[in-house]
Amino acid sequence: MRRFILIMSLLALLMSFGVTVLAQSEVVHVVQPGENLFRISLRYNVTMAAIAARNGIYNWNLIYVGQTLYIPGTTGGQQPPPIVTPTPPTETTYTVVRGDYLSAIARRFNTTTSAIAQRNNISNPNLIYPGQVLIIPPGGGIDQPGPGPITGSFELGGHVFSFSYPAQMRAAGMTWAKTQVRWNGSAPASIAQGAIDAARSNGFKILLSVVGDRAQLAANPTQYYQNFANFLAGVAALNPDAIEVWNEQNIDREWPAGQISGAAYTQMLSAAYQAIKRANSNVLVISGAPAPTGFFGGCTGSGCDDAPFLRQMAQSGATQFMDCVGIHYNEGILSPTRTSGDPRGNPNHYTRYYQTMVSTYTSIISSKPLCFTELGYLSPEGYGPLPAGFDWAANVTAQDQAVWLAEATTLAKRSGRVRLLIVWNVDSTEYGADPQAGYAIIRPNNTCSACATLGAAMAAP
Repeated sequence: MRRFILIMSLLALLMSFGVTVLAQSEVVHVVQPGENLFRISLRYNVTMAAIAARNGIYNWNLIYVGQTLYIPGTTGGQQPPPIVTPTPPTETTYTVVRGDYLSAIARRFNTTTSAIAQRNNISNPNLIYPGQVLIIPPGGGIDQPGPGPITGSFELGGHVFSFSYPAQMRAAGMTWAKTQVRWNGSAPASIAQGAIDAARSNGFKILLSVVGDRAQLAANPTQYYQNFANFLAGVAALNPDAIEVWNEQNIDREWPAGQISGAAYTQMLSAAYQAIKRANSNVLVISGAPAPTGFFGGCTGSGCDDAPFLRQMAQSGATQFMDCVGIHYNEGILSPTRTSGDPRGNPNHYTRYYQTMVSTYTSIISSKPLCFTELGYLSPEGYGPLPAGFDWAANVTAQDQAVWLAEATTLAKRSGRVRLLIVWNVDSTEYGADPQAGYAIIRPNNTCSACATLGAAMAAP
């Protein structure tokens, strides 16, 4: 009798919080004021995708108070109602009136600023005019309205291969260190502990760029996404400051050929973000930075240029699963203050210039800040000729590197769009087929001109 009373009391308590227990493997949840799908998924330890699929929700950002949701994979009772398959919405048009701005229009039609901008070939989302007819794509995006505030002030860091130069990094105004962790599919999360401890002992915040195995990913993507997310949850529990989910996932060097797409990556990011936040909500989650390139001319089976790849991510709802947009810039041979004049072929491509990279990424995802997880300038000075494929940087000097890094830092710091800039890199000594040492700010004679210029940039108002 006492057990029966206890069970009935528990059921009454659950119902008071909007929860009804069903048979088999579900509960019914009634949406309460202030709730969203993300918070509900965390409460029941179920993915948003599973809840959306079970309830026929096309737009994950659109639920309402009083709505009944069936939560799969929990505890259960009676046979649940059939799954409803939503009918995809169609496009409509809208004529801009005085006082309109794109984020408000996106909010009105339940879509995203980036989706409208892409559909109408708008390069600057802040520039629309009265009388302009916009084609409004179907809703379902989850980009938040407007640029949105950036959480935290701008910070600087460096990618390290060791912690041999902490004093020089501090002189440069760096408060972050970044290192890469590559998971083999079976190693425990504790493989990241050494990097975390090294950063902490030297007084730095730590960003872990975590990459897995593309062959394992290719064999069973859906299962791999979950396995990788579980690993990242273990890493998050070790209390790093930030995790970057994968790296340059738009090229076949890092992602299986034939499976490269922003939508596929968003599935991984969704699982990873939710797992990380459940384990440690304080970890900054950065989306994997695509390789900046125009090589593919769009998207092919072997790779995808970064801009269309990022658009695919935005259209797939990636902005709900990141705190910051990962971005790389490592092929510049001019001052970052320049926006034209690159002597190489295709001189007008956005990847040639720092500022057009920032503008391009901001126009696609306006609601999240940018985190440069690689920004560097290659110089052969002190090492000798560059290997094939890198000779575009033959005339860049170590002084150019020092000045341009400081200029990029100043631009980022003042932009209001960049949350974090990681210099690529501090201390590599590899100068072979991949001349990483040519990017290092610690030069072959153990000097660091960039430390002084960066420190001055960080100290300036």
